[in-house]
Amino acid sequence: MSKFKNKKNNQLPEISTSSLPDIVFMLLFFFMVATVMRQNTLMIQNVLPYADQVEKLDTKLVMNIYAGKPSSRYTDMGTEARIQLNDKFANIKDIKTFILAERTLKRPAEVPFLITSLKVDKETKMGLVGDIKKELRAIQALKINYTTNTGQAKDNFNQ
Repeated sequence: MSKFKNKKNNQLPEISTSSLPDIVFMLLFFFMVATVMRQNTLMIQNVLPYADQVEKLDTKLVMNIYAGKPSSRYTDMGTEARIQLNDKFANIKDIKTFILAERTLKRPAEVPFLITSLKVDKETKMGLVGDIKKELRAIQALKINYTTNTGQAKDNFNQ
């Protein structure tokens, strides 16, 4: 008399996982492209000064020297401006070995085109910058670039 049958197997169908590897590789590729690798971890305060006549460097042959007061995480290093080479604090005398080590990492044809970029906090005294330049002059690293923010020079005094 009953036309409706009672189903005893009420299981859900299995989820298809055939597209799962495609999704995983798509996400992996996205994060590989979108992630920016940081070259150096700044251990100093580095608020760059403003300048109105700024040009962008188009070369990858740049060695960075940072100078400024230690950041709040490194208060045990004092309050005077310090030099940072790669990921460690350094003295003036360490600049020579740093530059020579960077030169050995490059091909001999690229060495004459290496540029030393000074990323100096705007509160840093010029005496430290002069000492850095003197040390660079002693090892014939004469191509020096000062990294700044784009803006008016008068903005350096407003903040």
